[in-house]
Amino acid sequence: MPDSAIPATAPAFAAAAEAAIPPRRRPRWDRLGWSALTFALLALGAAVMVVPFLDMVLGALRTPAERLARPPVYWPRDPQWGNFVKVFSDMPLARWFANSAGVTLAITALQVLTSAMAGFALAKYRFPGRDGLFRFTLGAQMFPFFIFLIPWFFILRYFPLMGGNDWAGQGGSGFLGTYAALILPFAVTWYGIFLMRQFFMAIPDELLDAARMDGAGELYVFFRIALPLVGGGLATLALFVFFYHWNEVLWTMTVTRTAPDLQTLPVGIYLMRGTYENEATKSLQQAAVVVSTLPVVIVFLALQRYYVASVTSGSVKG
Repeated sequence: MPDSAIPATAPAFAAAAEAAIPPRRRPRWDRLGWSALTFALLALGAAVMVVPFLDMVLGALRTPAERLARPPVYWPRDPQWGNFVKVFSDMPLARWFANSAGVTLAITALQVLTSAMAGFALAKYRFPGRDGLFRFTLGAQMFPFFIFLIPWFFILRYFPLMGGNDWAGQGGSGFLGTYAALILPFAVTWYGIFLMRQFFMAIPDELLDAARMDGAGELYVFFRIALPLVGGGLATLALFVFFYHWNEVLWTMTVTRTAPDLQTLPVGIYLMRGTYENEATKSLQQAAVVVSTLPVVIVFLALQRYYVASVTSGSVKG
């Protein structure tokens, strides 16, 4: 065999020999150690999240004597389950609950609809100023909502021909004292438009063009083809909107100062804190807080699989 053939076969032989060597595996104790550490960190994080809620539930079940006991009694010996019924008789909790549900569901529906329509237009239509409008949407997210509280208040207060106002916005209260004042400022959200635009960008244009070639109108394309393909995005946006506005306090407190019948659950509980400040009645306040958190838990459990699917879908795409 000529010497020149040896260097040519040497690399191949070395590669075959290296491939024949089984890969080194970490010792079993090492893998078990990392698994135990991961489990311990997850358990610690879960405890940090669950313990405050558990303390709130147990606090709602304690008797006044147990609240005043020293050392403190953590687990109630005689759970006062009747506190969860008593809050509906001692507080206008049913009215607050109905206001919160109506306002939050209306805002959620409006934001999902407007965000989906605007996001679809920015993602799939070409028109003059589209890129500038999208940049404006991105920039608007830098401004927190509370800086718009005063402008929104005066817009609603002096809105012409509403609430007894004349054409110049004088003489009445405008939209103040109505459900519209709680809903209209949140009908559109910049973040929602940006989020839905990103989901619509993942839909192939060829799919929509094929539907148009078959005679489908734009409304059919949007509602029957595009929206079902971004169900995870709709669920994600609905979760964020519902969670935020179910717990919103600042704006609701501002516009319902003269209309207590419109107060929502978080605002009502906050304003009643002085009445239930002593240890004998604080359990009722904690019971009301527990009741106010139940819709959030229920909505999350109902929509969490759509949220998880929307989050993981972007990570598995090559």
